[in-house]
Amino acid sequence: MEEIIPLSDPRVAAVALTECGEPLVDLSQCAALRIDHRQADPDGHYRHVRAGVRRRLLAAQRTLPTGVHFLVVEGYRSPELQRRYFEEYTTTLRAARPGLSPSDLRELASAYISPPEVAPHVSGGAVDLTLCRDDGTELPLGTEVNATPEESGGACRTAAPWIGTEARANRLVMERALTAVGFVNYPTEWWHWSYGERYWAVLRKVPASRYGPVAPPVTSARPSISPA
Repeated sequence: MEEIIPLSDPRVAAVALTECGEPLVDLSQCAALRIDHRQADPDGHYRHVRAGVRRRLLAAQRTLPTGVHFLVVEGYRSPELQRRYFEEYTTTLRAARPGLSPSDLRELASAYISPPEVAPHVSGGAVDLTLCRDDGTELPLGTEVNATPEESGGACRTAAPWIGTEARANRLVMERALTAVGFVNYPTEWWHWSYGERYWAVLRKVPASRYGPVAPPVTSARPSISPA
């Protein structure tokens, strides 16, 4: 079985950073992609990713079957929001499993929410996404996006063997399209893909990440919310 490196692994935090300075860009301007609103924040930060991530997403989109689109759920996440998510989930786990040591609790939590100091979303290099049809209907992928390990019985893991045949095929479609353009997957979350940040650097065995933590984008006009 292939080793799963959790985001809490010291190797991730130890990766050097060579910030390339790419800006955050708005994915809602890309007609080929679909934007979901379940993780929407008031300022529209969730629609943003680094320019290189957008370029690769569009390249991957062009390889998908006709009538199928990436449905982007969340890209950039502010450090404050990442910290809140991590603390809330850690609190939930601590209540459910009070005997865990702090280090074990941190590792278990990182299977679902990244520790804030190494979080891929905070760099603008990560995107949570699924697949949908032209009319916005989501394809079956085995679980809902952001399903916890507890509520999904572990089916949120990308390689979970007990999901249905159609869901497995759809995960393979995503995997082939996204890995071909340089993305890596966090294997405990089938929907989470990243490029250029620390976790990517560890899996790709490159000496430094391209993207580090970045300030939230400055947004002016907020696009109207319409069906994905």
